[in-house]
Amino acid sequence: MQGIQRWEGALGIAAAGVFVGAVLGFGAALPLFDPIGHPVALLGAMGVPHALAFNIVGFALPGLLASLVALRLLLRVPRTAPWSMRVGAQLLMLAGVGFTAMGVLPLDTRDLDNPASQYHASAWMVWVLAFVPGAVMSGVGALRLPAWRAAGRLHLACGLGVLLAAFGLQALLPAPLAQRVAFGVWLLWLVAVLPLAPSARRA
Repeated sequence: MQGIQRWEGALGIAAAGVFVGAVLGFGAALPLFDPIGHPVALLGAMGVPHALAFNIVGFALPGLLASLVALRLLLRVPRTAPWSMRVGAQLLMLAGVGFTAMGVLPLDTRDLDNPASQYHASAWMVWVLAFVPGAVMSGVGALRLPAWRAAGRLHLACGLGVLLAAFGLQALLPAPLAQRVAFGVWLLWLVAVLPLAPSARRA
């Protein structure tokens, strides 16, 4: 059992580490890339050197790992838990799919209004609009279970944090920086959620 817990706990760390490493590594390799002023998606945009590799390592792989984290979380939810925890975990899985889709549907910087760029923006919206309600619903349900309260607080804090960063901070900060804050909050959730969630599923 302890071996399984360590393996599950490593999923979120791996997702966060791969994403951060990809952004730093590919960003350093791209001349004139501004780590604050340019969106992360620029590293995987059409026509950018090594874009395909970044989309695989920076978006697709972390997204798949995030979906697996949410799946493992769903499998821990007690059968008698509030329905919001099960639906919330399913939405959290969808958020991982949306993050993966950002790599499958790369940005086209030559025309931000063309279908390719719009598809990428839609994938980003799927990620946000699945994660925020998924985390909030999971958190509200988890707070009703004593053993899950720490995980519930994490869900609520990260769900509201991503919501604020994605839609509120852009009025105060440059959009690429606000997006990085949203990504950072999501990565915190990935790393911490399984270690805080009770490991045994209870009837």
